[in-house]
Amino acid sequence: MPVPYNSENTIDRSRRALLSTAAVGIAAVISTSVFPLRGAAAAGESTIRPFHIAVPEEDLVELRRRVLATRWPDRETVSDHSQGIPLAKLQSLLNYWGTAYDWRKIEAKMNRLPQFMTNIDGIDIHFIHVRSKHPNALPVVITHGWPGSVFEQLKLIDPLTDPTAHAGRPEDAFDVVIPSMPGYGFSGKPVDTGWGPDHTARIWAELMKRLGYTHYVAQGGDWGSPVSSAMARLAPAGLLGIHINLPAIVPPAIAAILAAGGPAPADLSAKERAAFDAFSAAGKMGNRSYALMMGTRPQTIGYGLTDSPAGLAAWMLGHPGFSHWKFDDTDSEKSRDEVLDDITLYWLTNSATSSARLYWEYSGRSPALAGPEKTAEISLPVAITVFPGESYQAPETWARRAYRNLTYFHEVDKGGHFAAWEQPALFSAELRAAFRPLRPAHLVQ
Repeated sequence: MPVPYNSENTIDRSRRALLSTAAVGIAAVISTSVFPLRGAAAAGESTIRPFHIAVPEEDLVELRRRVLATRWPDRETVSDHSQGIPLAKLQSLLNYWGTAYDWRKIEAKMNRLPQFMTNIDGIDIHFIHVRSKHPNALPVVITHGWPGSVFEQLKLIDPLTDPTAHAGRPEDAFDVVIPSMPGYGFSGKPVDTGWGPDHTARIWAELMKRLGYTHYVAQGGDWGSPVSSAMARLAPAGLLGIHINLPAIVPPAIAAILAAGGPAPADLSAKERAAFDAFSAAGKMGNRSYALMMGTRPQTIGYGLTDSPAGLAAWMLGHPGFSHWKFDDTDSEKSRDEVLDDITLYWLTNSATSSARLYWEYSGRSPALAGPEKTAEISLPVAITVFPGESYQAPETWARRAYRNLTYFHEVDKGGHFAAWEQPALFSAELRAAFRPLRPAHLVQ
């Protein structure tokens, strides 16, 4: 039976169970809470249960009330974004959020997709699982990041599962698995430490095994890159290779210079120098200040984000991936509703703090550093796509130094940090090309 979203116990998160007796006389206990704790899957930890979203109307009414009751600060004293999001832009967005935005549209869209829950390592994992109609489809597990969610990848599902309808070939088809990371969205929240990218990587490997896949690939950007890279490093049985779009390419020697604030080495190529300058400028401008705060005091920042929709929106939109967003529907890549879908998901699931703890687990470091990411330990095939709107342009020379089995490297002409969300057709084409050489291995049973 479907597991409905239920936020009735939004303060103490105590779980309630709904006892349902099947027609054949088998009783099953399934948690109705969207925040299951350890041991929640009493019916069996390997059970895969259908999931359905049904946010109570009173939660949406309360959200709108809080949005419209926002206590605003005075305006910024500069004419740019150097102090953060300008007051007028956020006020306009929140006025729309509190008066015209409709959560039920994304809820209905999600409920038309096959969604499931399964308990792994004591945490309920929410995931979307769409099988292709084409034979021999290659399974792919795609990981989102922060401040994103599974909503980022929704536009990939059709092009990947039905390539013939999107300028692809039948043999390019994928079975698509899109899970919500622990502490994010509708997945459960860890109640102890040790839930970094490596742990999530092991959970994804178990999930793909549980779904019956003996061969598969993995993809990720933002947090999905460290998670997918950890999968490649751990090399679980069945994983054929990975594709990432936020690669860990900064050599240790360059990382040390950047950390010390030193000048660029004289022997860098033009692309290497451009990457060095991008990292150096980002550090000086505080572009990763959000990661520093969440990496050191996620609980502290969590109080404000959990209590104020305006605070949550401002915090999420402060991410560099939104630096060029226009805060309205004139943006060709991310509509106002799509961005508010993502922010509203964080609010309704009360996951601002639990998602931020991933940065604490990761010690707030940059995922672009090859040394800490242990890229030298990865022997599986690695594919990289470089998008021009990303915070840095990975030089191929550094990428090949970091990943000894780099089988695909391509620079494209559009797309940014949320590339799957912004350019789904291009992104899907990149995955088809990147993983095409691995398909023969997929057919070997």
